[in-house]
Amino acid sequence: MWQRLKTPLIFLAPVVLIVVLFLAGLAITVPLSGRGYVIRIVLPDPGRPIGLPAIEGPDDPAIPLVVIDAGHGGHDPGAVGTGFREKMLTLGLATTLRDELLRRGGVRVALTRADDRFLSLDERVEIARKLGADLFLSIHADSAGEKDQITGASVYTLSRKASSEAAARVAASENSADSVNGVKLAGTSDVVSNILVDLAQRRTSRESAAFAALILREGQGILELNPDPRRSADFVVLRAPDVPSVLYESGFITNAADAERLSSPQGQQRFASVMARAIRIYFARQAGA
Repeated sequence: MWQRLKTPLIFLAPVVLIVVLFLAGLAITVPLSGRGYVIRIVLPDPGRPIGLPAIEGPDDPAIPLVVIDAGHGGHDPGAVGTGFREKMLTLGLATTLRDELLRRGGVRVALTRADDRFLSLDERVEIARKLGADLFLSIHADSAGEKDQITGASVYTLSRKASSEAAARVAASENSADSVNGVKLAGTSDVVSNILVDLAQRRTSRESAAFAALILREGQGILELNPDPRRSADFVVLRAPDVPSVLYESGFITNAADAERLSSPQGQQRFASVMARAIRIYFARQAGA
């Protein structure tokens, strides 16, 4: 008989204890452990308009505009390693570059984010397009997991395969838009519209590649570059058909030396000086073209 009652009593004992304590007017202390396991994230309203950042620099629309995109942000920390988070490293690099460009003059600058906020990839691209950017630079930091010996920066442009797929998607949406690179599409056929988008994408790809080459040339011997620094991949933030765009992987956050370099004022200033030179040379070449 006792063996049959043992199991029910095991489950009923805590309930009986709580009832007795409650009737006796005694407080029941609930442990704090485990209370913080629920994380609430406020996601942006999918229908909300994009808030455009301020454009800094000379008040002259004829002066070229570069939009600098600090990767990740808000609830998205990006890569994490060696005590650093990618979202904060990229923001530090972006703001240092902005300050360097404004100090040198001759360029207008806008940051997609100037604080720790979340932006979707599409929003970042749309900010550059709506501001009429002449150049878009997205800054990131890589992760190599347990392979902490991997080091160095890389420069990415949109790959040919991704470019073709992106061009098809962009063409479908751009067919109903007002213009592509200033050419009015209203009243034109789908075939003509698709050709205009494709031509815009080809020109943008060439200019993106030229800017990537300048970054590597100016950074040689100054920045810590990956042995294979020139790369291409299908990044969403590089898909704008009418804005030359480059993604800069500044180093590996999982590598202690890289993380320290990217977080230090000296390392951020070296990056900003190299990138500012590359940007100014790029725009000088465009003006002379």
